[in-house]
Amino acid sequence: MNFAVLASGNGSNLQAIINACRKGKVRAKLAAVISDRSQAFALERARKAKVPCVLPLDPKGFQDREDFDRRLVEILAENKVDFVVLAGFMRILSPYFIQSFRDRILNIHPALLPAFKGGHAIADALAYGVKVTGVTVHFVDEEVDHGPIILQEAVAIRPKDTAETLAFRIHKVEHRLYPAAIDLFARGKLRLAGRVVRIG
Repeated sequence: MNFAVLASGNGSNLQAIINACRKGKVRAKLAAVISDRSQAFALERARKAKVPCVLPLDPKGFQDREDFDRRLVEILAENKVDFVVLAGFMRILSPYFIQSFRDRILNIHPALLPAFKGGHAIADALAYGVKVTGVTVHFVDEEVDHGPIILQEAVAIRPKDTAETLAFRIHKVEHRLYPAAIDLFARGKLRLAGRVVRIG
């Protein structure tokens, strides 16, 4: 299977995915890396890894979100992409895009969903005073941070944690959990039953 990674920033999860592909831990081909930000370091990581299609796609050149997503779907089709992995992609996908890749879009979130949805999950968990947070890999649907959960792992919050120290430990879990989930999907090991994802 071929997959694409959509990223907007540094691309540390992308690097973990690239490393896992090299080691044979993800049994699928990374065919494309696309970013909505031309200066995203994720693009440099992809070029260095010799990913076949590495492309910045500026949203300013499109009328609206769906117009952007239609072009994105065209590019993915041109590169024979079977499924899509979001790695710090900071755009909300349109219903058109989600329908084009129904049950074939994966995302990772730095909290135990459904707790602490949105873009500030680590800071929100600290501010709320929870003792445990974590990482969730899930399918993407039309609602933000809502789709069926594939894998989760807890991360304990320590008394002296800051956003930076907690993020460091969460990222270590992400870099292990995300490639594992991608590999499960690529090998046909995930089955959806309503909101429940069965593995095996």
